[in-house]
Amino acid sequence: MGTVLPNSPPQEHEREGAKDIAQQTHDILQKDQKLDAGALFVLKSKGSWVHCGYHLTTSIVAPALLSLPYAIALLGWTAGILCLVIGALVTFYSYNLISLVLEHHAQLGRRHLRFRDMARDILGPKWGRYYVGPIQFMVCYGAVVGCTLLGGQCMKAIYLLSKPNGEMKLYEFVIIFGFFMLILAQIPSFHSLRHINLVSLLLCLAYSVCATAGSVHIGNSSKGPKKDYSIKGDTESRVFGIFNAIAIIATTYGNGIIPEIQATLAPPVKGKMFKGLSICYTVVTVTFFSVAISGYWAFGNQAGGLILNNFLKDGEALVPKWFILMTNIFTIMQLSAVGVVYLQPTNEVLERTFGDPSSGEFSTRNVIPRLISRSFSVIIATTISAMLPFFGDINAVIGAFGFIPLDFILPVVFFNLTFKPSKISPIFWLNSLIAVVFSVLGVIAAVAAVRQISLDAKTYRLFANV
Repeated sequence: MGTVLPNSPPQEHEREGAKDIAQQTHDILQKDQKLDAGALFVLKSKGSWVHCGYHLTTSIVAPALLSLPYAIALLGWTAGILCLVIGALVTFYSYNLISLVLEHHAQLGRRHLRFRDMARDILGPKWGRYYVGPIQFMVCYGAVVGCTLLGGQCMKAIYLLSKPNGEMKLYEFVIIFGFFMLILAQIPSFHSLRHINLVSLLLCLAYSVCATAGSVHIGNSSKGPKKDYSIKGDTESRVFGIFNAIAIIATTYGNGIIPEIQATLAPPVKGKMFKGLSICYTVVTVTFFSVAISGYWAFGNQAGGLILNNFLKDGEALVPKWFILMTNIFTIMQLSAVGVVYLQPTNEVLERTFGDPSSGEFSTRNVIPRLISRSFSVIIATTISAMLPFFGDINAVIGAFGFIPLDFILPVVFFNLTFKPSKISPIFWLNSLIAVVFSVLGVIAAVAAVRQISLDAKTYRLFANV
């Protein structure tokens, strides 16, 4: 123990002691786990719980929330709001469970930095390598492709506002957005994104306020559509619509990278994730419910897959054009942050494969492979986005097979297997109920998503200008 100098303030000494403990813990973890380049450079553990809150908010509160009025339209008022509430409660609970499991293993000297590491240690090596690893990669890379496509669509919407008869195609805007992503992808680590993700948090609040205000304005004006809250379609369409809506809500609340976000926290990590999640779910509550309720109230069963599309009717703007322009700019800017966050698992794999942990992070040996591999991954995602503008249908399948298992099922399974609660305890049965219910919902939602692809297949064209 160090000696306290007579003129040293006790608080300063305590802070220095805490820093020493954190650094020692970090050094022990590095030594014991023999971190590979992916964990050492991409998932470096230097962040605070506030930074964690920024990362969580960017990964969950994304422009996908602008599709929530459409999901409510498929369910109706009561079922729609109930599903939103259940989604918030279950994911907040599940994310806290997975954090507790991570903290428990960290205290035992086995800090897990990746989802697949957790699965390997808790379920067995094959689960990590052949199930959790692949579906997490599919979900995260699918999110990058989806962000790139939506970014291109928002840029095209801005272009058509200024040039209604413009000849530029969707794939050209996708390429422009992809170039922007190419630059951001070179940011070296997840922790390095903390300032970008703070801006992202402010941007999601901004476009949510715009979407809510625009919906309320149109709903109160004579230009707005006649409000009809009935559920459209025949019985079959309504049934499949319910499961499509559940898949949309689950995907909107989805994260898929909780262990990677917790990996950015400087040790000791105990209690920090709960604070980060509290920041995130404060923003979730404000944004998700305001956009969903105001959008459905204003447009009823005519709410579109992206509520901003309802701000135009037959080419005529129902709100001032500058307002639509501003909202789309906020959305585009945040999409770039979301896309870069979901690139991190891919970056980690690339760094682990091509990087050298014994060389410096910014040595020529590591910088050149990093630049080439990350650029190549963004180019592939941009190409897929440009070629498949109907990727939203494919993403629904990915969400059903990926987000539901990663965010609703595996956390409760991990908790039960790690802490082994008594089979007569309420927490055991609650976790088991969540696992069973969402397993069934995941399968049905996947069937509904595949059905939607089959219905829309006749409209699919490569590089379509939609």
